[in-house]
Amino acid sequence: MKPLERVSASDVAALMRALGVALDGGPAVWPVAAAPPAHGSATSASQAGEVDDRVALVVETSGSTDAPKRVVLSADALIASAEATHDALGGPGQWLLAVPAHYIAGAQVLVRSILAGTEPEVPDGEHFDAVVFAAASARLVPHVPHYTSLVPVQLARLVEAAERDAFIAAALRSYDAVLVGGQALAADVARRAAELGANVVRTYGSSETAGGCVYDGRPIGETRVRIEDGVVELAGPMLADGYLGEPARTAGVFTTDARGTRWYRTGDLGELDADGVLRIRGRADDVIISGGVKVALGEVERAVRAVPGFGDAVVVRAADAEWGERPVVVGPASDAAAASDALVALAAATDAAGLTPAARPVRVLVVERMPQLPSGKPDRRALEALAAATTAG
Repeated sequence: MKPLERVSASDVAALMRALGVALDGGPAVWPVAAAPPAHGSATSASQAGEVDDRVALVVETSGSTDAPKRVVLSADALIASAEATHDALGGPGQWLLAVPAHYIAGAQVLVRSILAGTEPEVPDGEHFDAVVFAAASARLVPHVPHYTSLVPVQLARLVEAAERDAFIAAALRSYDAVLVGGQALAADVARRAAELGANVVRTYGSSETAGGCVYDGRPIGETRVRIEDGVVELAGPMLADGYLGEPARTAGVFTTDARGTRWYRTGDLGELDADGVLRIRGRADDVIISGGVKVALGEVERAVRAVPGFGDAVVVRAADAEWGERPVVVGPASDAAAASDALVALAAATDAAGLTPAARPVRVLVVERMPQLPSGKPDRRALEALAAATTAG
């Protein structure tokens, strides 16, 4: 056993040093959003218990679809993931850290930088801003590949700003790859980013896979993908050891087959096309039964976001006396201003996507501000509760 140390994710230099030591077999690191108690010490680390000797990193999930979990990752898993990323992108380079370092996407930016022997560039300020992002991009070292990792809402803000500002557009184009993951990327944002000249790479993965392990629908490195009962399962050297102090929860999603291959059951619905490209349909726990028909809310949301004015909308379930459950669209007031007239367009979009009539949204709920998790993802639990309360009212 060895120590597990909490390190403030806001102190990027200290976190990088701690991660470097952890990758070499030293104390494991648990990045936290707030600075840990100093207790009179000059260091930014504090003791958080002990873990197995092979563990290098513990990251806490955002809890967007489930209760938060503390995912345990070995040095081997982190390195396998980082090397697979570099191979997929054409080699190591310099990274800009635009996502929080206490989540796996940010931690992997640091791990990739450590392995590449480069210093990540960190934008100024505590909140994402397109102008600040562009200024930080201009500070990257020339003549080496430039990479960054974003969530869809960040890319959407950059695209909107870049369409008005040539400096921001040039910054977006300057990256050899812009990794975008964490949730589905709206087709309209992807199209507009491509028109600006950005090389966007859609990534799929999670903390349990040490970050993205499927790029633009194709597995990278030694990642393996299979579909079991409609649910995506992943295997490879990047898999986490499990969840800290939760053996039952670990056993529930990490399994080993008869050939000794260890698989992670993601909980995402998906399918592989004839060319082996993975397509995610939504969460298995976001399937509703509407009038006796199964409806994947993720597919409804994808269709809804293609409708002008609903690029940031979220689709949640709501009880219905006749149908059992129906899809409800929740969107910010700025995007869904014509909500009262939108149901016809939204129904047409779901029909055009080949979805059953049961997938047609029954209602549009306009909110002044979309509730979000600390990671920037929509707080689906809060939105579902809001939809339920509005229905009850």
